[in-house]
Order: sequence, then C-alpha cells, then structure tokens
Amino acid sequence: MVVSPVPSKASVLLVDDDLDIREIVGEVLTDAGYRVVAASNGAEAFDILGSCHPDLILLDLNMPVMSGQQFRKKQLGDAELASIPTVVMTAVARPWELADELASADVLAKPLDLASLLEVVGRYCHARRGRARP
Repeated sequence: MVVSPVPSKASVLLVDDDLDIREIVGEVLTDAGYRVVAASNGAEAFDILGSCHPDLILLDLNMPVMSGQQFRKKQLGDAELASIPTVVMTAVARPWELADELASADVLAKPLDLASLLEVVGRYCHARRGRARP
C-alpha cells in the first residue's frame, strides 16, 4: 500500500476512555506525522475543542462522563464543530447502523486494524487540508 505524505500540521482529536487505545493509536498517528490531541471522554473533548479545531475526530462511543453518542449530538448542534468529520470507533454489532444514526463520516470496527486506521485518517485529513479552513 502506498501512503501519501501527511498534510502539513494535520491534526486528529482522539476520544477514547481506554488509555491503551489512546496510547497505541496516538503513537501510530504521531509516527505517521499527525498531530494528535487525546481526550478520555466527550466532556473532555469538548473542552479541547474550545482551543483546538482538528481536521478529524476519532470517537469511541462507550465512555463515562459523556458518551460518544452524547458528544456527537452536541457536536452536530454547534455549526462550527459540526463540519469537523467524525469517525466512530466501536465494537458494537452492525456499527454502520449506529454510525448512520450519528451522521458520522466513517466507522472503524474495534479491535482496530492499524492499516485501515491510517487509510481512513489519511483520507479525511487530506480532504480537509485540500480546502480552505475558517
């Protein structure tokens, strides 16, 4: 597989309550050239979005404090944040149904396949970097 160079300063907000997943995915994306900011739940992610507008959000669904579903509904209610593509990461059966319900850009099934992760992240970060951002 040929991987395109990472767009300059492409950033990803990684939202997952599992520390191991945050560390592994964060390391893989950082090694691939992305800037990664991580949050352990939806509420923490919203705090981060106050000062950071990533090119992509990777969102777990089953989290304490504020679930991925709650985060996504709140995100969609904010005109500025709604435009950030969000990829759902989940281990639920039939993840596409839930992803469609949440109007997510894509879905990654857990356990994560790292090649698929890099392909999906690259696709959305290249698309965002290819057009002007506010």
